[in-house]
Amino acid sequence: MKSLLNVLEAIDGFVWGPPMLVILVGTGIICTFRTGFLCWRNLGYSLKTTLSRESRESRGEGDVSSFAALCTALAATIGTGNIAGVASALAVGGPGALVWMWISAAFGITSKFTECALAVKYRVKNEKGEMLGGPMLAMERGIPSVYGESFRGFGRALACAFAFFAVVASFGIGNLTQGNSIAVAFSYLIQVPQWVIGLIVGFATLIIVVGGLKSISRVASVIVPFMAVFYFVCAMIIILLHITALPGAIVTMFRMAFSVKAVGGGAAGSVVATMMQAMNKGVARGCFSNEAGMGSAAITAAAASTEHHTAFGHIKQGYINSTGTFWDTFVVCSVTGLSILTSGVMDQVVVNGETVLQGAPLTIAAFESTLGKPGAWLVAISLALFAFSTILGWEYYGEKALEYLTRSTSIAMFYRILFSIIAFVGCVSAFEIAWDISDILNALMIIPNAISMLLLVGVLKKDMDGYQKTIKK
Repeated sequence: MKSLLNVLEAIDGFVWGPPMLVILVGTGIICTFRTGFLCWRNLGYSLKTTLSRESRESRGEGDVSSFAALCTALAATIGTGNIAGVASALAVGGPGALVWMWISAAFGITSKFTECALAVKYRVKNEKGEMLGGPMLAMERGIPSVYGESFRGFGRALACAFAFFAVVASFGIGNLTQGNSIAVAFSYLIQVPQWVIGLIVGFATLIIVVGGLKSISRVASVIVPFMAVFYFVCAMIIILLHITALPGAIVTMFRMAFSVKAVGGGAAGSVVATMMQAMNKGVARGCFSNEAGMGSAAITAAAASTEHHTAFGHIKQGYINSTGTFWDTFVVCSVTGLSILTSGVMDQVVVNGETVLQGAPLTIAAFESTLGKPGAWLVAISLALFAFSTILGWEYYGEKALEYLTRSTSIAMFYRILFSIIAFVGCVSAFEIAWDISDILNALMIIPNAISMLLLVGVLKKDMDGYQKTIKK
């Protein structure tokens, strides 16, 4: 068993290594140039549209409102990586890792737009009249429509590979590991057996997911804004209480982000890192956190209610969903990183040359050092909300991917019940093998999705130019 775990860890390290990060960020860069930087130029418009009353209304074809579709995607996106992942990046890559998170996220905004706009453009209705879409439909329908019928088999093969990876990953990264994070956090704080927490999580999951997307989106539309604002306010309190340390932290971040030689000092505390370490950890944790380029968010985007579907509805929804990367990385990840850097706990990360404090414990240390025991509770509550929302969002991803593979909607209820049971199992057991396998397949989702985006981004540019004229009116 140990040898198998070592092999899986080696594969996991390889698939999430530099080549995959180049594919992720490189695809975002290419899409940004191919679309004329319109996602950057229209970011203000995208944010304004996302927060508008209109986005909360269901108009035209679709299962849920544009805002509900975004919240469901954010429910799966904003997770433990925003707390534990950021802290790990800072502990190993130094403060400069946060700068590289921002850089990769800037191109990730266009990646998120591209995959989501394509998902709406090529979506179909299933036998129940519900929307079925995502990268798999873009691959199956979009590639042959642009490159000819001879590419239909190729598109179908890519689609099946993506859907298979998504289904398996939904049970691991989207379920088992999230449930375990909730159970460990609360069993530590309130000394409650993990099976009790497991029953609560599993039952709550079942009650919500059994109602399908509309039930999930209703909960997500409440829990996502609440948890994001709650955590943001808590983290900002930490930053404001250490406001005098903020300028130095920012200077240290940019100094270490672009320093060829290993440097430390200042807000870095005991951590010494090179630019390559900062780049590798920052890009890796940033991409893992916001999921831009993975194709997952596109599955919920396809369910959004859009007007003028045959013209520009997919472009508008693409802009709305692209803000998910902004909220995840530029807001949530940023306040996590800055609260850690300004609180002074980076001095505790490395002791006698060994990294002894990273991940969620580092974030907890930042909050606890400033607010005492209530600070640890704030992080635990945030972690639980983030993890539970991820479970809900990934249930829909896995369900739709399975529906695509089986071409049947009748399997949905079986999947929802099984998914809820797995949530309980995740709370009472730590499956390292399940984590590694799902982490690997989560990364492998990127390859077919990146190919699809690069092949189809060109068809979006004309529609984007047409939609741009309506924005200027």
